[in-house]
Amino acid sequence: MSLPRTPRTSRVPHLSRRAFGGAALTAAAAALLVPGRAVGAMSKEVTTVFHAPAEWEAHSGCVMAWPWDPAVGWGGLLRDVQDEIAGIARQIARFESVLMVAEPGRGAEARARCGSTVTVIEHPVNDCWTRDTGPVFAVDAGRTRKVGLDFRFNGWGEKYPYDKDDFLPVGVCDHLGVERRPVDMVLEGGAVVTDGQGTLITTEECLLHPNRNPSMTRAQIEAALLSAYGASKVVWLPYGLHNDDITNGHVDLVAAYLGPAKVLLHTQPDPSSPNHARMAANRAVLRDATDARGRRFEIVELHHQPHYRHNGLLVETFSYTNYYETGGSVVVPLSGEPADSLALAQFRTLFPTREVVGAPARTLGWGGGGVHCVTQHVPRTL
Repeated sequence: MSLPRTPRTSRVPHLSRRAFGGAALTAAAAALLVPGRAVGAMSKEVTTVFHAPAEWEAHSGCVMAWPWDPAVGWGGLLRDVQDEIAGIARQIARFESVLMVAEPGRGAEARARCGSTVTVIEHPVNDCWTRDTGPVFAVDAGRTRKVGLDFRFNGWGEKYPYDKDDFLPVGVCDHLGVERRPVDMVLEGGAVVTDGQGTLITTEECLLHPNRNPSMTRAQIEAALLSAYGASKVVWLPYGLHNDDITNGHVDLVAAYLGPAKVLLHTQPDPSSPNHARMAANRAVLRDATDARGRRFEIVELHHQPHYRHNGLLVETFSYTNYYETGGSVVVPLSGEPADSLALAQFRTLFPTREVVGAPARTLGWGGGGVHCVTQHVPRTL
């Protein structure tokens, strides 16, 4: 689909938080090219290995952000998307703590709309997409420490304002008292899913797009990913969804980890759909691949994908794989279309011990994302 929001670039220089001393920069650069090494590891901590855990592992909370600026593209839909963010936050807060980051001066509004079960802090933000803009959290082997990996963010390839969102990891890590480790590459969290056991899944369409890291080769991007996530293998799916012009093919719109070596994969059986061949290609790659531990993947196919018109535009990238998992529930995005009931029924089969709840996300789908895109899980440490 065409971009539902009016792009506006915001080329802001990365300030002192990106700066390293000479020795630190050398150490960080070396770490980026060594799979399994801690990114940005400094001197005495150089042997400490951190890894990003799987989303099904225990959380200590969830980070979200409050949309407030109609000028980033929401326009007259701002109230609607705020309702959806508040609803998602309240659903998650039934099972784990939710930290909502609001633009300075907007905290009272966010508190009033989200309710008392959600903690609101103020820190500059452009928009609500914390999966892509917040820190990616990693833990050490003993789960006694965690760090926030701070990748560079450039507005999905210079499409939208990012002068504040690029600094969101600073505010989140400071508030949580978590060490922040800069990673010198552009990456959105929705572009990668991990099993926490050494395997990453991503798409070539997104990570190799020249609007992210044009000076890096595929091998360098892979090495940096492995180092940052503490992983040892990347499975490259070819495609995201057709017409995903905003994220350029984020993997969380086509795939999600259900468990070790078990993947929920969007497929499209209708041969007339432009996603038919694209999703078949993804399935073929996953079918022939093994994970970091040599296991073949169990593929669970999800066919449901509503297309609908909203605010005058056809939404083609709404995705049920864009859900959020808590310790006791699965929060599934709802489009308001008949396919919702089919998707919820499948999720209840997939998660028989969890409460499967739907959260309205029709406007978020219009904006290019869903429940997963607006949430960033914080892993629990001992």
